[in-house]
Amino acid sequence: MGRRPFGKRRFHRKRNFIRKNEGIRVPEIRVIGADGKMIGVMAPAKALKIAKEHFLDLVEVSASARPPVCRILDFGKYKYEQSKLKKNKDKSKSSKVKEVKFRVRIDVHDYETKLKRAEQFLMHENKVKITLMFRGREMEHKDLGFDRVNQAVEDLKATATADSPPRLVGRHISVLLSPLPKSRRKPRYNLPDEIPELEELEDEEEDLEEEGDEEELGNEAEDEEANRDEEAEQVSSTQD
Repeated sequence: MGRRPFGKRRFHRKRNFIRKNEGIRVPEIRVIGADGKMIGVMAPAKALKIAKEHFLDLVEVSASARPPVCRILDFGKYKYEQSKLKKNKDKSKSSKVKEVKFRVRIDVHDYETKLKRAEQFLMHENKVKITLMFRGREMEHKDLGFDRVNQAVEDLKATATADSPPRLVGRHISVLLSPLPKSRRKPRYNLPDEIPELEELEDEEEDLEEEGDEEELGNEAEDEEANRDEEAEQVSSTQD
């Protein structure tokens, strides 16, 4: 035989179908029974006969194994379960948790801007974590923080629902929101046809995070200065 001439090579594409019953045409297969127990290695014809005796199908579940692995099962039920698993997997990939940060003392414009952003993420099937951080003496008025977070949950109720009540951990109050079913979502702060693509939102989120880190450093410095002033006042009053 002569050498194969150079040229385009054939590449095996990934199969998007499942071999079953008479479509399994290899010399031998490893067979798993309907009860999940291993039966053994045999010819496909013999395995198919066993499957038909139980009014079931012979389905290839691992084509790359040597020999290929096949199971005796109800093909219709198997296909439904595989489709369900794929949907759950795709959903878990696409669904992410996005964070929107608030302050106790936030003006109306900034507050509505943050609600608008939270709503955009919710409309893209993302969960949203609302976080409020106390600064300095604001911890003395925790009720104001809870009021602010609960108000945000109320204002977003047309697109989301809280997984649980807001919780205080350290200097932060947080609550996780899950989007309502698509048919029930009615955005208040965005026009439906003007909601940005998710990639655009995520790019903006990265920029905001960088700005937020710089702001956080500045806030920490202010808090430290306020704490030093408070300690100095306490020392002065003690001396008096």
